[in-house]
Amino acid sequence: MSKEQRAQVDALLRRLRPEDPGPQSVEALRAGFRALMSRMIVPDGIRTAQTELGGRPALRVDPEDAPRPGTILYFHGGAWVFGSPETALCLTGHLVARTGFAAYSVDYRLAPEHPFPAAIEDTLSAYRALLDSGHDPSAIVFAGDSAGGGLAVTTCLTARDAGLPLPAAVVAFSPGLDATRTGESMRTKEGIDPIFTRASLDHTGAMYLAGQDPRRPLLSPAVLGDLTGLPPLLLQVGTNEVLLDDSTRLAARARDAGVDVVLDVTADVPHVFQCFAGVLEEADEALDRAALFLSQRVRAGDTARTAPA
Repeated sequence: MSKEQRAQVDALLRRLRPEDPGPQSVEALRAGFRALMSRMIVPDGIRTAQTELGGRPALRVDPEDAPRPGTILYFHGGAWVFGSPETALCLTGHLVARTGFAAYSVDYRLAPEHPFPAAIEDTLSAYRALLDSGHDPSAIVFAGDSAGGGLAVTTCLTARDAGLPLPAAVVAFSPGLDATRTGESMRTKEGIDPIFTRASLDHTGAMYLAGQDPRRPLLSPAVLGDLTGLPPLLLQVGTNEVLLDDSTRLAARARDAGVDVVLDVTADVPHVFQCFAGVLEEADEALDRAALFLSQRVRAGDTARTAPA
């Protein structure tokens, strides 16, 4: 059944691709992504409320029952050009339902109106706001998908360089981590990836870069970032995506930097396959693993705080 499910998801994504292979307008990209994500299953047993965090709108997501100690700071995907906390609710909601933690999903500024580094400024401000309001960093975890997965990593790097305490863990679903586009999978997975092509990534990437050098560490941490001191990382990625090597190379460099890192690769699934929870068995299983990873790291932080000197 799982093989059949994977084939159905691949066929759906290929059908939804624009017929015109040329570059799409920002408005078309945003509308198309909203339409795609509206098809995803949001779990029962969560509550949402509009709020503000660090000067930006945010969506608060709570479990139906009283939340457990722990907070997920979530960064949505969308190539830094489209997407919102609402389009990512299938992912945020499933993490909240599985962990029992509350979550804040940040509506960071988007390119081309607000290119790099506006998104990182907003996500760092959101994290500062949590710390300033008394949240214990050892009970905060970062999570994100695609561009938001990249933000989960680069927000950690920026927080570290600013002297802030780091969160307990980071989970990144199919993160975008290399604006230089030098991964071998950019070539070997072309055509296998049902969502992205090199041309489509170059199109949205140019909006985010706005002429800046892609070799800046915060734009390409998979190949150029100093990863020293990062918290434990879980990188989940599928083999059917051109961004596969963004995760494999970051994992290798994180390991070499002494970071606790888990590289979780699922065969024959597309970019951010976790959003197909309830449809694709691999998606539900991956979210279970991500929730367990986050729950274990927050519990480890609790233990560290209460252990005798």
